[in-house]
Amino acid sequence: MYCKELRYYFSSPIAYIVIGLYQLAVSLFLWVIPGQWNIIDSGYAQVDGLFLLSPWLMMLLCPALTMRLLSEERQSGIWDLIRTKPVPLARIMLGKYLAAWTLVLIGLLPCFVHYFVVAYMAEPMGNLDSGAFIGSFIGLILLSGTFMAVGLLCATVSKSQIVCFILGALSCFILYWVVLQEHYSALSRGVIDLLDVVCFVTVAVLAIGSAVVTIDRLTRK
Repeated sequence: MYCKELRYYFSSPIAYIVIGLYQLAVSLFLWVIPGQWNIIDSGYAQVDGLFLLSPWLMMLLCPALTMRLLSEERQSGIWDLIRTKPVPLARIMLGKYLAAWTLVLIGLLPCFVHYFVVAYMAEPMGNLDSGAFIGSFIGLILLSGTFMAVGLLCATVSKSQIVCFILGALSCFILYWVVLQEHYSALSRGVIDLLDVVCFVTVAVLAIGSAVVTIDRLTRK
């Protein structure tokens, strides 16, 4: 299921559009659009704007990727065929989740370009807080994984992709604002605390488990 979903993403424009839009938005805010996230306007060798901006973009990007994971198959009846195969439902859902998350991780890789450009521009060259960058990047990986899990859960409640997207984006926003923001900010300071990591992993596992239970109950009716 993992390979099937990953092939689908890269055989269609979805992967390239999502990755392209994310990198375009990040680049514009960091280098072109004046404001608090603009690196040149700040006058400092830092890429903090990348990690301040990315959570808000992820709230839209992750639900946009997960909204079709189940809706198309449920509408076309393919989901009923998939369920007849001797494969555990949890494995099917995990494969879908990992494929979508892999796409997000691939989309994050070009972010290193901003790090190297700023490090080259710094005085002296390379005078950049690498620890904070690594901690922030790990936080962004964990945050995206959690958002993808929440998006997968929301994708189980409706056959409509629009409904799944709206529910996913709203759920990610509330979850980030209420629970995850503090842990993400802690990681962004370059301090990798086990409690912060456990928080992200726990929420993701609970969301994926809930998604498996929800889709099982809905498709048995």
